[in-house]
Amino acid sequence: MTLQFVVFNLRNLKSYYNRKSHYLKKNDILPFFRERIQLSTFIGSYHRNIERLNRVAFEFNIFGDFAADLAVGDSRKKSYCFIEFEDARSNSVFVSKAGKYCPEWSPRFEKGFSQIIDWFWKLDDLERTDDFENRFGSRRIDYVGMLIIGRNHDLEPREKKRLIWRQEHLVLNSKHIYCLTFDDLYNDLLFRINKYYRIPETNG
Repeated sequence: MTLQFVVFNLRNLKSYYNRKSHYLKKNDILPFFRERIQLSTFIGSYHRNIERLNRVAFEFNIFGDFAADLAVGDSRKKSYCFIEFEDARSNSVFVSKAGKYCPEWSPRFEKGFSQIIDWFWKLDDLERTDDFENRFGSRRIDYVGMLIIGRNHDLEPREKKRLIWRQEHLVLNSKHIYCLTFDDLYNDLLFRINKYYRIPETNG
């Protein structure tokens, strides 16, 4: 992975976000990231223990029962990031219910989050087995989960705070799960890449 390609792909991502307000997982989001392997790999930088991003796979099979949309890892550190993409629509994160003042977490959000829980269960269940070691080169790995869903412009300030709180405080079986919007993804990756390569802000 080269920083120049990541920078180029980040500019593509910013322009892509500006084309329209909402995107579908299968028709828009997955094809975009599949075509930009450098950018997809860099998402693994969310895992603080990953130093060398040298493993990446789409539709990563988790022992036959489940699949992560994207998996990125460091084979030397045995650290991995398992990622679930969902739609970026107005009701992707929260939905309003008649008679309720506070919106509820959407079925789309809960579905994506539940998939990550199932991945963690399966990984924990098979840890220290021969199949696990054959897959990862070790009987134990260090991993986190990510759910990337929705857009910031669809969230009221209170709901944005709810999402941030969930991201900052949610730990499952001592493993962190990051829940963020596609806009948050861009901003976070821009911040990380700017540590090494200054990118001027653009409007398109």
